Amino acid sequence: MEVIGRDGAKEQITKLLKSQKSELAVVLGRRRIGKTYLIRNILKQETIFHYTGLYQGTLDEHLERFAHTLSQSMNLPSALSQPKSWFHAFDMLREYIDSQKSKKKKVIFLDEFPWMATNRSRFLTAFTDFWNGFAANRSDLVVIICGSAASWMINKVLKNKGGLHNRVTERIFLEPFTLYETKLFLRKKNISLSDIDIIKLYMAVGGVPFYLDQVHKGESIVQAIDRICFAKNAVLRLEYNELMASLFDSSEKHQSIIDVLGEHPRGLQRKDLLDKTSLNSGGGTTSILHELETSGFIISEIPYGKKNKDKVFRLRDNYITFYHKYIKSTKPGTALWHKISTTPSYRSWSGLAFENVCIYHAEGIKRALKIDGILTTTEAWNSKGNDDMKGAQIDLLFDRADGIINICEIKFSEEPYIITSDYADKLRMKMASFRYFTKTKKVIFPTMITTYGLVENKHSNSFIQQDVTMKSLFYKPNDT
Repeated sequence: MEVIGRDGAKEQITKLLKSQKSELAVVLGRRRIGKTYLIRNILKQETIFHYTGLYQGTLDEHLERFAHTLSQSMNLPSALSQPKSWFHAFDMLREYIDSQKSKKKKVIFLDEFPWMATNRSRFLTAFTDFWNGFAANRSDLVVIICGSAASWMINKVLKNKGGLHNRVTERIFLEPFTLYETKLFLRKKNISLSDIDIIKLYMAVGGVPFYLDQVHKGESIVQAIDRICFAKNAVLRLEYNELMASLFDSSEKHQSIIDVLGEHPRGLQRKDLLDKTSLNSGGGTTSILHELETSGFIISEIPYGKKNKDKVFRLRDNYITFYHKYIKSTKPGTALWHKISTTPSYRSWSGLAFENVCIYHAEGIKRALKIDGILTTTEAWNSKGNDDMKGAQIDLLFDRADGIINICEIKFSEEPYIITSDYADKLRMKMASFRYFTKTKKVIFPTMITTYGLVENKHSNSFIQQDVTMKSLFYKPNDT
């Protein structure tokens, strides 16, 4: 089957197949992101063994299924005897690999890897022995492991201090689909939507393939969001708790961070975040933040001109943001989104959600501004102000090596945006505040990012230096 997008991951996989040595690759990404789908379809011809761990399965159940799956891979008429341990199971896998005469790369795919490591099973020790004592000594194997339990994969595999320390040769991290990939995915399902409707859908559920797959042909965006988010037993109404439980061994602290950031969409510094969650400022909290960031749920940024201690954490996952804003606070019903999407609350939320979409697709904005060939840093900035100057918040700016800073104003609108005199004055004050507090000597380009562009008037003509529309957000990666 065709794999939509994922060009970067495809390149990494191709590199693995061309390698002159055996490779141990870890595939990371949040639940529902398409890890299994990618590997199964890209490496279908090369895969000689694919075993998937059983959720809450016992050691005996895993060993029985492992033997059964191995028997199928070997095309045996009856199942092999159940191995006595994971060491025995991997010995059986060694014998099967040794029986393969082809010198081409052979893929061993172990999916939902953490679920195999049941209590006292010594699974990880046995796998380590399999890799170090057998697979690593060959040149024809690609062993791929993946699992949605982010904390386990990070702590037990990537940060392993024992036999697997520094043994992982490739990390493949699957991000949510971009808008371009989302459009391709929907078209593949024969769903034809306008660009603004795709953005509205993306603002609510993000670029998670499983979520996008819930949209039906012939539905409006309002109908689709109502059905998959707000109806009784709606898929995305039930998803959040399952998502947290499946990803993290003990998710209460992870959820407390997400809950607080859900109430502060523009983010919080670490100290403020810890104060509001009552978490300790120690290594445990640092690990939790790292796990959430590695899973793609939050992002940390150092604002322009600030230091590491001023780092700001904010939610990145669109679905989680939408869940905390609307889904968890509403009772199941019909036509709820139709009602909500006409309220002032929606207008405020859509503005912030569109800002996040633009930040995530900053590369497309740089291309539209024709600055993608210039050394550029993408940052945010804020100041609380003082007695002499008001503070300001800038969610996206491009600090360019050619002596210019694009300060971007992002506006979500159902029609071309009108810059009024009052709004133009606010923009001028924001630029003045930025120059006052940063002391920058660079030229500042006020830049507008909107859905349908600007209505031409004296403010758009005389004040705004550059403007781009939502079309720039649908850029094709590596498209020149």
